[in-house]
Amino acid sequence: MAADSVAAAVGATEMEEKESSIGAALAAATCSLLGVAAIAPAQAQEVPTWQVDTAALYYGESDGRVKDASVSVNARRDFQDERFLSLDLSVDTLTGASPNGALAQGGAQTFTSPSGKASYSTNRDKIPLDDTFKDTRVAGGINWTQPFARLYTFSAGLGASSEYDYQHAGVNLGLSRDFNQRNTTLSTGLSYSSDKIDPVGGAPMPLSQMLDVGNLANRAGSKSKDIVDALFGVTQVISRTTVLRLNYSYSDSSGYLNDPYKILSVVDPVSGDAIPRTPAAGTTGPSSVYLFESRPDTRRKQALYGELKKYLSGKVLSLSYRYMTDDWGIDSNTVEARFRWPFQTGMYLEPTLRFYTQTAADFYKLSLPLGQPLPRFASADYRLSDFNATTVGLKFGRELGNGQQWSARLEYYQQTGSAPSGLLIGNQATRDQTPGLKAIIAQFTYRFGL
Repeated sequence: MAADSVAAAVGATEMEEKESSIGAALAAATCSLLGVAAIAPAQAQEVPTWQVDTAALYYGESDGRVKDASVSVNARRDFQDERFLSLDLSVDTLTGASPNGALAQGGAQTFTSPSGKASYSTNRDKIPLDDTFKDTRVAGGINWTQPFARLYTFSAGLGASSEYDYQHAGVNLGLSRDFNQRNTTLSTGLSYSSDKIDPVGGAPMPLSQMLDVGNLANRAGSKSKDIVDALFGVTQVISRTTVLRLNYSYSDSSGYLNDPYKILSVVDPVSGDAIPRTPAAGTTGPSSVYLFESRPDTRRKQALYGELKKYLSGKVLSLSYRYMTDDWGIDSNTVEARFRWPFQTGMYLEPTLRFYTQTAADFYKLSLPLGQPLPRFASADYRLSDFNATTVGLKFGRELGNGQQWSARLEYYQQTGSAPSGLLIGNQATRDQTPGLKAIIAQFTYRFGL
């Protein structure tokens, strides 16, 4: 589940990938803006060709935290008459350490590992990191796109992925219609996924206490969740040099939405220090009292996205903005600017600047004071906190002819946040409970035809 934090940094937001490449008109207009000549229709006797896009990506957080190495392949076959088959395959490997949700304390802390079969410890005055996880994710998909009637384009696809503790299967449908001499395209999309969560050691009961090594009395079996996403968009060619895209998306998740590996510290209501705990005789286990998090079993998100592409004498400026709100109390804003600058024949540079900010979930807590009634929902996951993030990057690309091109991208990601004073208790204010996050993202892509 640590892959969520990687996706947040690499892709900026969860829904942005679903909001990209909606409608054939935008793709055609974008090619025009980039100065790419339209490809002449193939002769009937020509053999359909494949266009293959490959990518290798590295994501690495500072201080020994999460690292992700991934490779992906997308193969797209043109069957003429605007009919396309796309095949996707990607493999991700994650290692490193991730915050488990407990507070930094004045002494060393010991925790039971997610499997329940071992323990691990962290140093004093440091945010506890769980370094026991290692995950490999394999994902694949297939999608078919074709026109029907005269101005409609239909698409349908299947996707699936597998991790050691998570399986995903989904289906998607899309429909677009051109208007106004194909200068306006309306698009709609619908997807459904059914996911199975099978945490190592079993899914802990919400707000139950972390137990000693070998004691799985508060663990259940696997869980599941369903997600329905809908998207409505319009793409408008404003002029020969300007294209505007606007999207509205809605997402409804239901089922098991907890992170089974996140916990909260139970603390003294005056000092803010963790409540000591002694493991049973002959066993090892948590040095303090920790409770597993609890989140609502439904989440509804809405988002508005706008993107403007402008052709400027061979250069292309892309500006986008995204606003997201959900019924957990999180509101986020994403602003991004890209500028593609060709400086020699077949070469270009593309600097990127992205800024992201979000508010905390209504049930975000730093800790749970002993003696006070437990809330129904509580989580100390930093991904649900109030924070800002900035990404600065540069991409270099080169076209080699015959449909071949490659690019290299390097980005620096920095996330900052501060604990609300109203959530800090006693000694908690003397320690950094929300340390910043820094990461490097490097990617190499290569495109060729077959």
